[in-house]
Amino acid sequence: MMLRSAGSVLRSAAALALFAGAIAAVPTSIAQTKATWADPAKTIRVMFPIAETGFDPQATSDYYSSHIQRAIFDALFEYDYLARPYQRVPKAAAAMPDVSPDGRTWTIKVKPGIYFADDPAFKGKKRELTAADYVYSWKRLLDPKMRAPFLWYLNGKVMGADDIIAKAKQTGKFDYDAAMEGLRAIDRYTIRLTLNEPDFVMLGYMTQPPMAAVAREVVEAYGDASGWVMANPVGTGPFRLREWRRGQKIVLEANPNFREQLFPDTGEASDRALLQTMKGRRLPLVGRVEVSIIEESSPQLLAFNSGELDYANVAADLVTNVLDPPAKLKASYVAQGVRLERATQPALSYCYFNMDDPVVGGYTPDRIALRRAIIMGFNTRDLIDVWWQGQAIAASQPIPPPVAGHTPGLKANVLYDPSTAKALLDRFGYKDKDGDGWRDLPDGSPLVLKMGSTPSNRDRERDELWKRSMTAIGVKIEFIKQKWPDLLKMGRAGQLQMWPVGWITTYGEGDAFMQLLYSPNIGQSNYARFRNAEYDELYRKSKRIPDGQERNTLYRRMSELIVAYNPWDLGVYRTENTLVRPWVRGYKKHIYHEHAWLYYDIERGGQNNKH
Repeated sequence: MMLRSAGSVLRSAAALALFAGAIAAVPTSIAQTKATWADPAKTIRVMFPIAETGFDPQATSDYYSSHIQRAIFDALFEYDYLARPYQRVPKAAAAMPDVSPDGRTWTIKVKPGIYFADDPAFKGKKRELTAADYVYSWKRLLDPKMRAPFLWYLNGKVMGADDIIAKAKQTGKFDYDAAMEGLRAIDRYTIRLTLNEPDFVMLGYMTQPPMAAVAREVVEAYGDASGWVMANPVGTGPFRLREWRRGQKIVLEANPNFREQLFPDTGEASDRALLQTMKGRRLPLVGRVEVSIIEESSPQLLAFNSGELDYANVAADLVTNVLDPPAKLKASYVAQGVRLERATQPALSYCYFNMDDPVVGGYTPDRIALRRAIIMGFNTRDLIDVWWQGQAIAASQPIPPPVAGHTPGLKANVLYDPSTAKALLDRFGYKDKDGDGWRDLPDGSPLVLKMGSTPSNRDRERDELWKRSMTAIGVKIEFIKQKWPDLLKMGRAGQLQMWPVGWITTYGEGDAFMQLLYSPNIGQSNYARFRNAEYDELYRKSKRIPDGQERNTLYRRMSELIVAYNPWDLGVYRTENTLVRPWVRGYKKHIYHEHAWLYYDIERGGQNNKH
């Protein structure tokens, strides 16, 4: 799961909505052509709407950096590309994990014969992936110096880890060679993970980049003072980094050391045409991926319309340029052979309040009333109609519809009611005491909301909606303008009062959203810095229970606590619309793996894709 800009594309296993045909039919002439493996003449061109932060899988938490990490590094498990419902399958693992009856001991075999991309750190030797690489990489999550944003995957869970972590905090140095009872390579290819208590979400974590393998030699060669390796990613995946111009362009090239992997030979009934041309072909099929960072929505669509991008997600503010109501691709695109891929995302676009903030934070009735009034005073319907252009629905609970743990019919949200919002503010002393037209705090000092926002035109439009709603209830609001990576750092450090963001799960569990308010995750994913003993205990209990009604009952109570204390404005669930050019082959919308470049091919009817 990853933090997203609420204004960008937001992203388990239920209620996936695919409205266009999953895969377009392929001409017979192309079907008879077997493409070259990692063809250097073929380039996939795509854009990200937000700048990356870096490529160290244990040191980053943003969604866009994770796309690059998935292409370069290997987690042990992944989601099958074609299977629906979505299924987890081995990736770098030789088989699914062997889990003890009590759910605490996990034994995982690493597939032999997987090699890292060549790098000077290996001193001219071919470097095989082993169990020790995963042990080392997971210890990086536990290293206090790393300040890993996904520490919570393993924090407090690994038997014997606490003493080693405590010593590292005292000495300033984590001993990676110290024996850790709960995390061992018991032979060259076998990992043994022993947990203090069961965690039925652990398999989902093992599909994610933070639990992918990095090589110790690479970290020691290129790591900075924190041990991060942001600019020199070296992995075992299908691609390697060729060029990086920060915030502008990322270029990947095929990894010559990538193992033999073939396109799947089974899928759904709708995949028949795809399988006729793709099954059995060695992957990757393209030799190069070019990612352009295009932050403004109009240039994004312009780049697609001019043929500079092979596929692109459509920003919500431009969806009417592309779709006719209710969700039909305009004839001008159909005539070009462009197809529409559409899916409900496993994501929540919400606004958090910093519970440590002296103005909006706190747990006293007056502070709770202030947050509730702000939520009641914000017109989410306007946000959906104007900013999302109808490509979203109001969130009814923290867990979105496609995700395990979502309860149909549950209404755990605060509804728009500006009249009640004003009455609530009056009741708790948030009145205009100096006659300047703006409400003040109960002590008479100015009440000013300060919301994080990027300088983009898109965010400025949302700022205006917030300003309009807050002005209507007499509350002054200002906007802290920073680039996305800087807001990310500020949010994690508790330096923002409010910030509308998005969170997406790429492992399909309600846990991805409920952990966002778990107090040990403050400084990691708990941007609201919410602390509640009952919530924490319910969350810990939920992880000891398999997916099902008992866990969902716990999630329901946790949702009630969110409504009671209002650390969030729940916001919306949204739909993503993707335009795909006719020359892109192998593309199938996957809500847990958006940029699956490994499986894509570019076929322009005999012309190569160099330009």
